[in-house]
Amino acid sequence: MNYRHAFHAGNHADVLKHLVLSRIFAALARKPAPYAVLDSHAGLGLYDLAGSEASRTGEWMQGVGRLWQAEDAPSAVADYLDVVHALNPGGELRYYPGSPELARRLSREQDRLQLNEKHPEDGRLLKENMQGDGRVAVHLGEGWHVPRALMPTAEKRLVLLIDPPYEEPDDLTRAVQALGEAIGRMRQTVVVIWYPIKSERQLKRFYQELAASSAPKLLRAELLVHPSDNAERLNGSGLAIANPPWGLEDELQTLLPWLAQRLAQSEGGWRLDWLIAE
Repeated sequence: MNYRHAFHAGNHADVLKHLVLSRIFAALARKPAPYAVLDSHAGLGLYDLAGSEASRTGEWMQGVGRLWQAEDAPSAVADYLDVVHALNPGGELRYYPGSPELARRLSREQDRLQLNEKHPEDGRLLKENMQGDGRVAVHLGEGWHVPRALMPTAEKRLVLLIDPPYEEPDDLTRAVQALGEAIGRMRQTVVVIWYPIKSERQLKRFYQELAASSAPKLLRAELLVHPSDNAERLNGSGLAIANPPWGLEDELQTLLPWLAQRLAQSEGGWRLDWLIAE
């Protein structure tokens, strides 16, 4: 319960996660049928980069701070940057959208969001940040219970984001278990698991568990800002994406090299492959 995402808002890991989510929402919006978004560990929803937490680490300066005025950004970055710019109309980067705010702004009138946050103070702030939008419901409970508590949804199309703080040693395994529960309830759910990369050795079992999961297909997308040879730092992050929408892999083939070049802090890198091929 000590983790507060406000310290890390807008860093390179957030940029990867939110850019990919924006492309998933864009793909789902190609059809008029509604979709739902479930966020198991939602955080505040909106972050003040001038606040005490974000100011203390300054991580956002090496993340969204490098991108938000980029003139060479691929077209697939536009939706994400449009949300960032809308939150900062004065031209000074201060506010950053968490996954809930990004989903709220990129979803449509017919779509619905169910957000869960266990941390009591963050949950209260999340409710405040989302108030006034009747499409959004906020739950204050255990994030690992979200698949069994909130699925299946009335909407036939669903995105489930699993983004725990990874403070507990079994959180990677629990993320895979949550993936299995979600697929068991709604087989075509787009499940997005975010995970930190410190060393690949630490993730070997996680990769094996993902590959053995019940997902019909599973895409792995990773972004490194340092070589993954120092387990004492956050070298990058990854997303395991079950049932990725059509076209996402092609977009990431362009986005990931650009992000690796833009966000590298020593030596950038990226990986895109299938842990479970269709």
